[in-house]
Amino acid sequence: MDPAKTEYESARDHPPTEVPDHLTPPNGEVVHTSTFIRPQDRKLHDADVYFEEYYYYAQRTRVLEFEDNFQDEKKTLTDVILHRQAHKPHDEKGTTEIPSTNVAKQSNRLEISDEEWINASRLMRSATWGACFYLITTDILGPYGVGFAMGTLGWGPGIALYTVFGFMAGYSGYLLWKCFMNLDSYEFPCRNFGDLGLRIYGPFMRHLINVLQALALLLILGQVTIQNGQGLSQVSKFRLCYAVCIILFVISGFLIGQIRTLRNYGWLANAAVFLNLLVIFITMGVMAHSPPNFAISVLGSAGSAVDVDSITPDENGVYPPIIHYNGLPDPSSIVGSISGLMSGVLAYGGAQLFVEFMAEMRRPRDFVKAMWGAQFFIYAVYMIYGCYVYHFQGQYAYQVSYQGVSVYGWQTVGNMLAVISGLIAAGLYGNIGPCSLPFPLIALLTRVPGVKVLYNNVLMDLLNAPPLTTRVGKYLWIALVPIYWSIAFVVAAAIPDYIGFVTVISAATLIQFTYTFPPMLALGYNLKLRAMKGSDGDGFDATTGTVIRRDTGLRRWVRAFFSGGIFNVLTNISHVLYTGGALATSALGMYAAIEGLITAFKNPQVNAFSCRSPLDLSAAG
Repeated sequence: MDPAKTEYESARDHPPTEVPDHLTPPNGEVVHTSTFIRPQDRKLHDADVYFEEYYYYAQRTRVLEFEDNFQDEKKTLTDVILHRQAHKPHDEKGTTEIPSTNVAKQSNRLEISDEEWINASRLMRSATWGACFYLITTDILGPYGVGFAMGTLGWGPGIALYTVFGFMAGYSGYLLWKCFMNLDSYEFPCRNFGDLGLRIYGPFMRHLINVLQALALLLILGQVTIQNGQGLSQVSKFRLCYAVCIILFVISGFLIGQIRTLRNYGWLANAAVFLNLLVIFITMGVMAHSPPNFAISVLGSAGSAVDVDSITPDENGVYPPIIHYNGLPDPSSIVGSISGLMSGVLAYGGAQLFVEFMAEMRRPRDFVKAMWGAQFFIYAVYMIYGCYVYHFQGQYAYQVSYQGVSVYGWQTVGNMLAVISGLIAAGLYGNIGPCSLPFPLIALLTRVPGVKVLYNNVLMDLLNAPPLTTRVGKYLWIALVPIYWSIAFVVAAAIPDYIGFVTVISAATLIQFTYTFPPMLALGYNLKLRAMKGSDGDGFDATTGTVIRRDTGLRRWVRAFFSGGIFNVLTNISHVLYTGGALATSALGMYAAIEGLITAFKNPQVNAFSCRSPLDLSAAG
C-alpha cells in the first residue's frame, strides 16, 4: 500500500474546498480582504498572495493528482537504467502544443479560463520518478575529485564526512519536497527554487536565491571550461596554445548550445552517461597497473594541498612512496583539508535544481523515491571510486583523476572522453526543462541552465522578454548563449588557483542550496503552517479571497515555534542548528579559499589568457 495514500484519502474525505462560513474568529484580524482574484489574473510573482492561499490550492492540487487516473507502466530495473519512455497517459490526446503566449505579461492572461489555466499547468507535468532518478544521478557520474578529497582528509574523516554530507543532502531534498508539496499547485505552479523562497520569506529571498543560482551555474561553467581546456592542452602535449584550447571549448560549447530540441538526440545524451562511466573504469584499471603521475602532483595533488614534503623528490629525483593517513594529514593546518571538504559539497550540489525536477513531475509525491534512490547511488559511486583512487595513489591523488594517470595514452583517452561527453551535454538540453528530457544529461548543473535561469528570471520576469518559443525569443537566446559562456570564461580564467576556485564555488553558492536554504525554508514553512493551524478560524476563503489571521507580528511566530508538541519544537530547533552549521561550514570554506588564493597570487601563475598551460612543467622557471 502506498504510504502516502492515507494522507491523500484524508484530504479527499475532507476537501479543502469546504471552507467554513464563519471564517472570522473571535477577536480576529482580517489581514487581507478583497473581491476574489483569479490566480491567472495575478502578477507572475505576486507578493500579495499569502501563505494561506498557496497552501489552500496546494492541498486541492494534491487531491486532484491522487484522483487522476494516471497509470504509469511498470518499470523494471533495466527500464530505469536505459531510461525507456513510459506511454502517455490514456487521457492525453495525440500531440498537444505548449502555447507560445507570454504569460509573464498580466494582460495576456485575462482571457484564459480557469480550466485552461489548470490544464496548461498539467500539460507541463509529464516526467516520471524514473526520469528524475536518472537525471539526478547524472550530476555525479564524474567523481574525478573524490580521491583528491580523500587524500586531504584521510581515511576516517574522509569517509565520515562524505557519509554525513550525503545523508544530509538527502534530508535537505526531503525538506524541499515537503515544502513543494504544500505550496505548489496547478493555480500557482512552483517552477524553481526561488519560487519557494518567495512563498515562504517574500520577494527578497526569491531574488537572493535566483542571483546565487545564476552565479553558481556561471562559476561551475567556468570551472568545467578550465578543466576541459587543461585536458585539451595535455592531449596536445602543450604544443597548442593554452588560450586556444580554452577558446576552442568555449566556441564549441556556445555553438552546440544553440540546439534547443532533443527530439532526435536522445541517444547522444545516453552515450554521454556511459562515456563518463567508461572514464571511471579506465582510470581504475590504469591506476592499478601503473604509478601515479608524480611530476604533475605539485600542481594539484592532495599532497600539494596538505603536505608538500610528501610529494617532493630527493636530490636523486626519487619521489616519496605512497602513504595514507587514518586521520587528518596535518591537524595543525586545516586549509587544505577544508578545500577537500568543499569537494564533497560540490559532489552533492544537485539540490539547487530539485524544485525544477518536481515542477515537471506528473506525480511529484514520488520524487522522494527518486531522490533517496539517487542519493544512495551517488554515495556508493563516490565512496567506491574515491577510496579506490586514494588506495592506489595516496597523497599523489590529483584533483582531476584522469589527468593524474602516468600513461600518456590513457591520459588522452580520459581527457577526450570527458570533453566529448561535456560537449554532448552542453548541446543537448539547451532551453528544455530538465525533467522533460527523454534522456539524462551529464552537465546539467554546469552549462546552459544558467542561461535559462537568467532568461526566465531576469529577461522574462523583469523586462517582459518574449518566450523562447517565439521568433524574438529565439534571437535573444542565440545572442545570450555566447555572452554567458564568454563571461564564465573570463571569470574562471582570471583565477590561477584551480583548487581555490572550486572551493569558492562550493563555499559561496553550492553549500547554500544543499545545506543552508532547505532547513531555512523548512523552518519558515513550518512556522507559518503552525501559526495557521494553531489558531481557530485562520485560513483562506476562496470565495471571497479573504485571508484571516488571529494575531500578527512576533507573538504569532513565537506561538508557532513552540506549538505542535515536543517533536515539532525539537524539529524547529534542529533546523535552526542545521542552518547555523551550514553557514559556519560556508564561512570555513571561504576562509580556506581566500587563504589559498592569497598564496596563489603571491607567486607567478599562469592563467587562461596565456599560451602556457598550467600543466606544462617544462616551461616552469
